Amino acid sequence: MARRPFTLPEVAEKLGVHYMTAYRYVRTGRLPARRVAGTWQIDSADLENMKRAARGTRQRRVTGAVPARGHLEARLIASDESGAWDVLEAALGSGMEPEDVLLEILAPTMRSIGTMWELGELTVADEHRVSSVAIRLISRLGARFGRRGHKRGTVILAAPPGELHSVPVALVANMLRWRGFAVVELGADTPADALAQTAAIETDLVAVGIACTTKGSALSARKSIAALRQTVPKVPVMIGGAAIAHEAHAKRLGADFFTGASGDQLVRAIEAIADEKS
Repeated sequence: MARRPFTLPEVAEKLGVHYMTAYRYVRTGRLPARRVAGTWQIDSADLENMKRAARGTRQRRVTGAVPARGHLEARLIASDESGAWDVLEAALGSGMEPEDVLLEILAPTMRSIGTMWELGELTVADEHRVSSVAIRLISRLGARFGRRGHKRGTVILAAPPGELHSVPVALVANMLRWRGFAVVELGADTPADALAQTAAIETDLVAVGIACTTKGSALSARKSIAALRQTVPKVPVMIGGAAIAHEAHAKRLGADFFTGASGDQLVRAIEAIADEKS
């Protein structure tokens, strides 16, 4: 039996792209589609062909992201927000998806700058200026590619007490919003009781994500997770970041899932939970 055709929103979700990106694929002829009763319909075979082509195209674009990181790093260190945004816009203009711009350009650049700070090549003031510009860049990307419509559930994101880096939280928040989730973004240095109280009042809560990037933050994360267990014992808790060594470490802290140092692992885990619930 032939499978029913997919709608454009379904295609966007399966490809992991913004709705308007999927629409652009159709309008430019990259993705065959037919219009029935005012609705675009895409055959499953054409969608699978598109997914295979997208994987190859993404790999080529990700490889091309390497030189962009150097340009972005220089602009961030110089506190040149306009120049930094030009780097990201150029990447988007080349065909990179917003998510790849975050994961393959901005996130690695921020890790590189963090290493420079740890080695004493940048001052604390330098690092704070860079982070401030990065947050504004992430906000601009989020506003440009925000997704409207029905939400797939709510996700709370936070960094535990003593963790002062808010960029990882903001980055993952954008990725989840683009995938159709409502996100409560509590940011850096969130008190354990505040996180638990927020989780207790949220409806349709899918999961709570905690980011730990600096030494010592894992210990405070343990207290945050314990507070969550007392108020919302059945809600999945995910933890990741450079300060979490491996899955066994995450389990010892009380988390259900270890999401590594990359935000895309957390996003995939939350999507899997949401799909299981639906």
